[in-house]
Amino acid sequence: MVADGESRLAHPTRVDVHAHFYPLMTRKEAASLGLGQSTPWLRDNGDGTGHMMVGEHEYRPVEAPLWDPASRIAEMDRHGVAVQVMSATPMLFAYAAEPKRALRWSAWINDLAAGMAETDPVRLRTLCQVPLQDVDAACVEVRRARETGHVGVHIGNHVCGRNLDDPELVRFLHCCADEGMAVLVHPWDMMAGERMVKYMLKWLVGMPAETHLAILSLILSGAFERLPAHLRICFTHGGGNFAQQLGRVDNAWRRRDIVRADCPKPPSSYVDRFSVDSAVFEDATLGFLVGVMGEDRVMLGSDYPFPLGELEPGELVAASSNLSAEAKAKVAGGNAARFFGLGPLPGTGE
Repeated sequence: MVADGESRLAHPTRVDVHAHFYPLMTRKEAASLGLGQSTPWLRDNGDGTGHMMVGEHEYRPVEAPLWDPASRIAEMDRHGVAVQVMSATPMLFAYAAEPKRALRWSAWINDLAAGMAETDPVRLRTLCQVPLQDVDAACVEVRRARETGHVGVHIGNHVCGRNLDDPELVRFLHCCADEGMAVLVHPWDMMAGERMVKYMLKWLVGMPAETHLAILSLILSGAFERLPAHLRICFTHGGGNFAQQLGRVDNAWRRRDIVRADCPKPPSSYVDRFSVDSAVFEDATLGFLVGVMGEDRVMLGSDYPFPLGELEPGELVAASSNLSAEAKAKVAGGNAARFFGLGPLPGTGE
């Protein structure tokens, strides 16, 4: 007879913390928010396919699970995913918009997300977005979104050229800690775009670099020293280049006073202040990542439903030869349940 604990370790519950949505919105509806000619919207072709649009231009072909919760849940069933923590596609951030319009836009997106989650509010959990160009407005929307059921907030790794160590963005992170809202950081608007126009280099080089920059901006600026320890913050895409380059950063901190000027402790001592997702796509890399971050600081993330994401969410973790059964259970779902305060997970009885 197999004990309940052994069964849960053998078949850990999967919680995907990096799963995007794009609510169904017509061009007319999106234009009503007044963001201009380049406003994003979604074209539904009526046959289970569609296009993410920017004004008149097609940005990316997509399929119904991106906007249709019933189709999404059907795919979750096929992949054995118990819960998705859904975040909007980053092109919806609208950080360059006038703040009042951006606030209305964010509130609209958040209400559409909540509507999607009503299909199954246990299995579909949502992260809000906020107008980070106005931190006071962003904090107002965080509070409203928390009250309407969102379990955290999804932000970009910079705002119009300001890194996360910007005093106003640090103030926003403090607000999230005070409100008990977890933060998921996603790279967007990648640097040096003019040098990465081919081969999806913005995604292959720019995204990891942007994420690494976001993490180091908080560490080397001393921002983590000023932020409360109970802030829950996670970086997508396995933390970008951070884990692989941590030795280099520690070496620079030891040898150069300009690196440690605002950072009182070695950079590696801050790995217990944040989490990363598991979207690294290779077992040895996953094992290395867990070795650097610790098995309590990595959460299943697939980048669903986009083509560069994990096609079978959670299979990398489940099949890993580098993680113990206990570590797999934590990474697959246990860490996420604690991080986002999800309560009992489907099928666990806990």
